[in-house]
Amino acid sequence: MEIKRSGSQPSTRGPSDWFTGTVSIDPLFQTSDPARVAGASVTFEPGARTAWHTHPLGQALIVTAGYGRAQRAGGPIEEIRPGDVVWFAPGEKHRHGAAPTTAMTHIAIQRQGRRLDGKSHRRPIQQVTSIGSAIGP
Repeated sequence: MEIKRSGSQPSTRGPSDWFTGTVSIDPLFQTSDPARVAGASVTFEPGARTAWHTHPLGQALIVTAGYGRAQRAGGPIEEIRPGDVVWFAPGEKHRHGAAPTTAMTHIAIQRQGRRLDGKSHRRPIQQVTSIGSAIGP
């Protein structure tokens, strides 16, 4: 058993090549093989969002506070609120973030490391070419 005490892991600012606006990332857990899963609490200030990106092994978001938006490439903008769970399939191009006037926090959970076929991933997130500049009005 391992217990990560609240506040024992430093927050980091979301890197500008992955995010637009102010984003704070608080690591929650990261496991090693064979579990291959990591989680973080991510807070987006009003109007902040991710760049369009994919996750080779998919990603789950659990909205814990505020009001946000999520979108997959070619799809409509979806409103997300506390208690909502969003799943992005492996390789699905998407973005997510806060509403224009309201902050949003979610827990992001994603598989990482080796794929089920035994091949390695270089990064758990893969940024793709930007499609538009904001998650709609």
